[in-house]
Amino acid sequence: MSREVHEFRDPTRFVVGTVGSPGERVFFVQATGGGRTVSVRCEKQQAQILSERMGDLLDEIAAKSDVPVPPAADVVDDLAPLEMPVDAEFQVGTMGLGWDGEKNQIVVELLAVDPAATDESVVLSDSDDAPDALRVFLSPSRARQFVLRSEKVVSAGRAPCPLCGEPIDTTGHLCVRLNGYLPRSGDALAGLIDP
Repeated sequence: MSREVHEFRDPTRFVVGTVGSPGERVFFVQATGGGRTVSVRCEKQQAQILSERMGDLLDEIAAKSDVPVPPAADVVDDLAPLEMPVDAEFQVGTMGLGWDGEKNQIVVELLAVDPAATDESVVLSDSDDAPDALRVFLSPSRARQFVLRSEKVVSAGRAPCPLCGEPIDTTGHLCVRLNGYLPRSGDALAGLIDP
């Protein structure tokens, strides 16, 4: 089976999104452009880390160059749901992020899980034995939009327990700070906290 690299030089859309209800959400990164849409499945933590690192890279670019980078406080332009149907090409394993100074673009590469590919040399590699990849080139403004949306999507999950910080399920929460007592809601937990 030959390697497949899904490359988007100027995507019309590059977003993190979810399918499912809080507590059961499945995370996807989706790129759209040139009449096609490619979705890859990722973990919530991967989406969060990619967003944080991209935000850090944008801040570094703004501080060390004259490339115009939008500030982090801008409004999210795209809060629309993922393009349906969402059929994942692969599960994300390794992630790569870089800056192309000649074209003033951020380069994102998401690689399929591959137990044989254990080092970063496979990122941005065009060798036939590397795992399948989604490779996307973004302007700083499009990258900032990716970061802003990702932050909203990641934080839109279950509310954290005010006592232990773990997510509260819709069926209740077994809080370790309450020695096994199972309050049924965040309001019930909040009522247990002394003012």
